[in-house]
Amino acid sequence: METLDAIKTRRSAREFTDKKVSKETIEQILEAGRWAPSGMNNQPWRFIVVSDKKTKEHLAKQTHYEDIINFASCAITVFYDIDFGIRPYKGRSFHRRMRTEHASCVTLSWLGACWLGEILKNKDKVAQLFEAPASYELMAVIALGESAEKSRKGERKGMDELVYKWI
Repeated sequence: METLDAIKTRRSAREFTDKKVSKETIEQILEAGRWAPSGMNNQPWRFIVVSDKKTKEHLAKQTHYEDIINFASCAITVFYDIDFGIRPYKGRSFHRRMRTEHASCVTLSWLGACWLGEILKNKDKVAQLFEAPASYELMAVIALGESAEKSRKGERKGMDELVYKWI
């Protein structure tokens, strides 16, 4: 599939079939995420893959969207390792917003999944659940599975609405 076609056809999956995502597929997804861009090539992301049913249930309790995690084949938590992401550049460290940008880049590689951001309100509880190091900040939880929603079409605003100026 061409890159632009993949971008245009990507949809967030919120309902999943019972089919399990293979370990090989998860490894390919992580490999794609591993190659996402990051400032100064710091690669500050750290992943925790959650496929164990009981652990997924504990994770799901941290969000209003429990069913999405519980019915997904697995979930991937995306942490930003602050110790690696604030390496100084010319005496300055990265702005906090860079954490979100790096996490966005790494998760954009995962087509056909659902990015759960509402769970961030409980980021400390999620980090505690996984005994994550103090330098790890939760940035997203991605629910993965075979989508049960096959034919959803996306709509987008016209370019005339989105481009404010072209100078």
